[in-house]
Parts: sequence; structure tokens; C-alpha cells
Amino acid sequence: MVDENRFKFVEENLEITEQIAAPTYSYWQSVSTQFFNKKGIPILLFMVIIISLMAFIQPQMSGYDPQLVPNINDPAKRFLGISWQYPFGTDDVGNSVWDVVWAGTRTSLIVGFTVTLINTSIGVTVGAIWGFSRRVDAIMMEFFNISSSVPDILIVTVLMYAFGAGFWQLILAMCLTGWLSTAYLIRTQVLLIRDREYNVVSRCLGTPTLRLIIRNIFPFLISVIVTVVANQIPIAISTEVMLSYLGIGLGVETASLGRMIAKYSNYFTGYPHLFWAPVLMLAAVTIALYVMGQTLADASDPKKHR
Repeated sequence: MVDENRFKFVEENLEITEQIAAPTYSYWQSVSTQFFNKKGIPILLFMVIIISLMAFIQPQMSGYDPQLVPNINDPAKRFLGISWQYPFGTDDVGNSVWDVVWAGTRTSLIVGFTVTLINTSIGVTVGAIWGFSRRVDAIMMEFFNISSSVPDILIVTVLMYAFGAGFWQLILAMCLTGWLSTAYLIRTQVLLIRDREYNVVSRCLGTPTLRLIIRNIFPFLISVIVTVVANQIPIAISTEVMLSYLGIGLGVETASLGRMIAKYSNYFTGYPHLFWAPVLMLAAVTIALYVMGQTLADASDPKKHR
């Protein structure tokens, strides 16, 4: 006998039997959770946002223009110390170093993000085709072997001497072969994925190559692409600073952290704060971007999601 007080019959429901009992999974939600759970990341993110906003807003408010520097020379404002009016002091021509630093930071950020965007876009596209096509692989491997035997910084330096100093010349020099290392990394990852069973079946069913790359391969490369971007941004900024420091990067009409470091190093003995202002800004930007990028790369790895 059935005790009706303890048990009851339920009606058959086919819709319930089709429901999955496992919790729902969102890739980007998991990435966000992993990223923000790391200690210090919210602080670094806030710092990068504030620096970026200041770099793009403050020069517009101050009206600083490096092309007018030779006409500003004001002996009464030369080499003033740190104060509320001049947080970083003034330089040899009376410019507020505070204004110059933010203008230089804006230029360095623009160069870093522009170079990274171009190199990553070209590298990922070429790398996907390179790894999927055996004919392209044979040609590109020869080109890569020749190019990789020469250090990248040497190639960029030679190109800058050939092109001359300037913003777009620098972008071209850093992007002409800068995408190749990214393409080779993507090519290696594609080789590991392209011959999996589901890709072989898709090719046998006549799936177009472009659709295979976009639907079957790219989703597995997200963490790799994020890692590339995380490394490329601080490297591009550091390269721009080094070339501008050597005087072969950006022209004198463009404010840059590298040009500031090169110029203010001459006054390090008497006015060290002029030198340390752009150096500390460069360190803050590159370290914050690198740490955040590496953390985001780890968070974008599906194997680390719970």
C-alpha cells in the first residue's frame, strides 16, 4: 500500500526530461570572474583608465603644443621647482613638465595601441591561413627563417634611418615585419587544431576554408590572441620610447616620453625630477598594462575555468 501522506504520483513531462541539470556556462562571464578575482587588478585597471583619460584630456585643456616650444622661452619660468602650480616643475624653456608628460604619454599610448592593433590583425589573419594551407606554409617558412635571423629592433632601427623620423614612419617601421612573430605563433596553434576529427569531417562535407577557420579554429585561439596583445602593447610602447630616445623615432614636433627622457637626462645632475617624471610614467603604464594583460590571458584560458 502507498502512504498518500508521504508519497504522491507526478505526471509525466517530456519537456523536463530534456532539460540539462548542469549550471549554465558563459565563457566571457567566466573570463570576467577570473580576471577581477585576482588581487590588485581592479586597482591597476582604475590606474590605467585614469592615466588614459588624463593623457587624452589634459593636453587639450593645457593647450601644450611642442611646435611652439622654441617661441615660449621664458627666463622667469625656467627650472622652477615642484609646486601646486607646477606638480613636476618646469623645464629649460619654461614649460610645465606636467603638461609635457601627459602629452608624451598620449603619444606613446597611441603608438602602442596602433602598432598592436595592426600587427595583431595582420598576424592573426596571415597565421590562420599560413597554418591551414600547406602551400602557403612552405613559402612563409622560408620568409620567416630569413627574417627571424635578424633582431626585430635592428630591422626597425634600419627602417627608421631609411624612412626618417616621424609618427607614420615609426608606425610603418614597427609594423612592416612586426606581425610576423604573431603570425608564426598563430600558425603553430592552427597546426595543432586543423587535423582534429571534426575539422576533417567538415572538410569532407565541403565546408569552405574561411568558415572552418572562423567557426572551428578561432574560438580555440582567443587565449593565445589575448596573450599576444598583452605582450605587444608594452613592447610597442617601450620600443617607441627607445627609438625616440635615440632620436630616430618621432620628430621634434611630436611630444613623446622617449624624447622627454633623452632631453631631460642632460639636466639629471641639477634637476633630477625632470628626468624621473617621464621615467616613472613610462614604468607605471608598461608595468600596469603588462600585468593586466598577462592576467587577462590566464583568465581567457578555458582550462582554468571552473
